[in-house]
Amino acid sequence: MPTFAWTGRGRDGKSAKGTMEAASEAAVQANLRRQGVQANKIKEAGKGLNAELNISFLKPKITTKDIVVFTRQFATMIDAGLPLVQCLDILSNQQENKTFKEILLKVKDDVESGSTFADALKKHPKAFNELYVNLVAAGEVGGILDTILNRLAVYIEKALKLKKQVKSAMTYPTTIIGIAFVVIAVILVFVIPAFEKMFADFGGALPAPTQIVINISNFIQDYILVIIGLIVLLIFSFKKIYASNKGRDKIDNWALKLPVFGILIRKVAVAKFARTLSTMISSGVPILDGLEIVQKTAGNRTVEKAVAQVRSSISEGKTIAEPLKASGVFPPMVCQMIEVGEQAGALDTMLSKIADFYDDEVDDAVGNLTAMMEPLLMLFLGTTVGGLVIAMYLPIFKLAGTVGG
Repeated sequence: MPTFAWTGRGRDGKSAKGTMEAASEAAVQANLRRQGVQANKIKEAGKGLNAELNISFLKPKITTKDIVVFTRQFATMIDAGLPLVQCLDILSNQQENKTFKEILLKVKDDVESGSTFADALKKHPKAFNELYVNLVAAGEVGGILDTILNRLAVYIEKALKLKKQVKSAMTYPTTIIGIAFVVIAVILVFVIPAFEKMFADFGGALPAPTQIVINISNFIQDYILVIIGLIVLLIFSFKKIYASNKGRDKIDNWALKLPVFGILIRKVAVAKFARTLSTMISSGVPILDGLEIVQKTAGNRTVEKAVAQVRSSISEGKTIAEPLKASGVFPPMVCQMIEVGEQAGALDTMLSKIADFYDDEVDDAVGNLTAMMEPLLMLFLGTTVGGLVIAMYLPIFKLAGTVGG
């Protein structure tokens, strides 16, 4: 059992401090309260190398799969009528991920100490985000925690699928281009200098393409450190600009206008917006609270601003569809479907249909993007690598022609 160091004030108003063995901070606080001590600070005493140095990267990361499996199992157990604390005890004991197990044990201890399940989860934002906590809170208040947990599991699974689709669209071209640059760099830095020495022994003028390639190779060898420095500076500058509000506004807006990728980004944003808001509304979360969470999880500043305008509109008694149309971010079809959903009193159902439709749209867009990128990448590889090889062999062909003649 961990040991906690604490400071506070006793019944007489004087400062007090000490240590106590307990299962969690909440347990220490409860024990001190019974003793008449008002705790100001409670901190676990470090033990071992990991605690002393706070090497958090040595701990296993909590994956989305861990959260989904926990949520599914928890919903099943709650639906079967098991008490909340017993569910947490069973699930924490069978958890293989040590980091997640520690969090679940802390959540269990907090619930045992009188905290609500949602408040206990709120203390661990790295595992349970704001959307998760708010939906659980709505489930506790409405007495439908098992239903909410099942909805959460479905939402997380679909959000993960969407993320994987986007990642797969980006991985293929990035990998091919990365390999191409490595191959080109190796040719320019190591292979071409060897050819240059050989050509020097031949004497005579080199063909223009060969001379250009040799000049590029010499330039890269002479200024390799400067080139690497400029690349690092560009990456650092981009991150710095994107970290500022003005820079992020411009970059995110520009990303939505990209010829091919912009369409994909927009479809992902619409699918995410519709899925998140549908889940929140159908679970009984107030629409303004739901929109606040949607705004925070949008992932694009232009979309965030559009959602903020929607919140402002609703707070003034207007509809959702009007500011969405005015933003120019959401397609007309989406705005019209939301308008129909509002009028029919079935906004959550309509949003769910929009999310399903755009999930399929993203899938199609990823497939089309991959199909389009393949010939372009092959053309790029053939032109660059093939061009370098041909440029290097031109003098040999020329020499062979001279000897043959």
